Amino acid sequence: MASKSVALLDYGSGNLHSASRALARVGADVTVTSDPHIALEADGLVVPGVGAFEACMSGLRAVKGERIIGKRLAGSRPVLGICVGMQILFERGVEFGVETQGCGEWPGTVDRLNASVLPHMGWNTVEAPPDSMLFAGIDADTRFYFVHSYAAQSWDMLPSETFAPAKLTWAEHGGKFLAAVENGPLSATQFHPEKSGDAGAELLRNWVQSL
Repeated sequence: MASKSVALLDYGSGNLHSASRALARVGADVTVTSDPHIALEADGLVVPGVGAFEACMSGLRAVKGERIIGKRLAGSRPVLGICVGMQILFERGVEFGVETQGCGEWPGTVDRLNASVLPHMGWNTVEAPPDSMLFAGIDADTRFYFVHSYAAQSWDMLPSETFAPAKLTWAEHGGKFLAAVENGPLSATQFHPEKSGDAGAELLRNWVQSL
């Protein structure tokens, strides 16, 4: 079977080297690119992200990344967001009192975790639904690697006629937050699968094999 092509979106704000290596490890044919044509034509698009919500959105808009994501989803073409690449899929982010508009693919706000110790950095378990595609074959007590101070802490999207209800995976640090979402062709993780060892590789393999 031919390997799946995955475009890793380069917009100046992502852990590109380790993400590329992790995707290649699970059999993907990876291209790191900001070229809209390549990003639109690949079997899958990965949107990484590190740092501040506002800076990521600025970089994304500079390469028209929000349009690429929107066009892919309009054609039911898979997209995977990672860390801040997940956060920018929501309507808005609030950091240090500054509100930034996100891609708006999902309603809701990304804001500061209500925890005494920030950032939330290190290994944590997640609570995935039993019918999750991303977490298929992964034990419930498996830990994934997180490093963040902000997250989406509620899910406000009503079920649509287009896709089945979103599959929500939660984690806890000072309160519950969304650790992953699977919503039709759009999936995302707040943790870093590319830094999560064998468990992260299994999740990426599940996603690549679904393309």
